[in-house]
Amino acid sequence: MALLETWRNLAYGDGLDDKKREELWAGYFQIEKGIYEQILSNPTQVITGTVKELAETYGTELLIMTGFLDGINESLKGYENPIDTMEEDTLVKIEIDPEKLYYNMVEAKADWLYQLPMWDSILTEERRRELYKTQKASGTIRKEKKVFPNDPCPCGSGKKYKKCCGRNMK
Repeated sequence: MALLETWRNLAYGDGLDDKKREELWAGYFQIEKGIYEQILSNPTQVITGTVKELAETYGTELLIMTGFLDGINESLKGYENPIDTMEEDTLVKIEIDPEKLYYNMVEAKADWLYQLPMWDSILTEERRRELYKTQKASGTIRKEKKVFPNDPCPCGSGKKYKKCCGRNMK
């Protein structure tokens, strides 16, 4: 069984009761924060190694590193690691795209990550605010105002909608 499947079965499956799963995630979030603190202290660094080597480098278990790699995969520059087929000897690369990473942290509601002090030296406060707003707006569903036949046409012609742009709507 590939590492990712084992991780997902453990973290999301029926293998643990609610209390054990809660403990797993609490521990995972602390480890994840520590890894991000190290990565963000030198955000231009390209980190490479096998999954097992990275787990050893960051002082964590193989499955926790697998979960981390799964979480960061969409925030990498121009490529993704083969997480679906990853084994402990699979060579992986971590080269973050800071804006993608920040955006994805906001999307995941991971305030313990997107509020890390390292972001101050990576992205300006203004840029972080823009990314935050963009991400939050992406989930907002806006209901367009319905235009009725006798309403003024939204194109600005001054005609009624039914005599202008609405004419071809049948």
